[in-house]
Amino acid sequence: MKFKLDENLPVELVTDLRGLGHDADTVTGEGLSGAADPAVVDAAFAADRILFTLDKGIANLQRYPLQQHAGVVLFRPDTSGRGAVIAFVRERLHKVLEMNLTSRLTVVGPSRIRFR
Repeated sequence: MKFKLDENLPVELVTDLRGLGHDADTVTGEGLSGAADPAVVDAAFAADRILFTLDKGIANLQRYPLQQHAGVVLFRPDTSGRGAVIAFVRERLHKVLEMNLTSRLTVVGPSRIRFR
């Protein structure tokens, strides 16, 4: 699968995804640091990449309907901080990657994973 990590996720996660055989890049690596959400969503869609993010605004289906993105995975850790976010995503990454993420919103919380 192809993924794009939003700038709010630690870049180390790209290495994790690549190590698992996936094609992954970052918003920052594409020169979109500080870009507005629509530009980030559009860039991921244009490259047919599923967007990983912590940004609840990008998960707004009224603003970003499912047909306007390749897929969004919203991680919702219960604690903040770089180390806590890395641990949260890494603990759930294998399970998330087993799911169909294409053209849907996937919300990954501390105790469950939901789809829209």
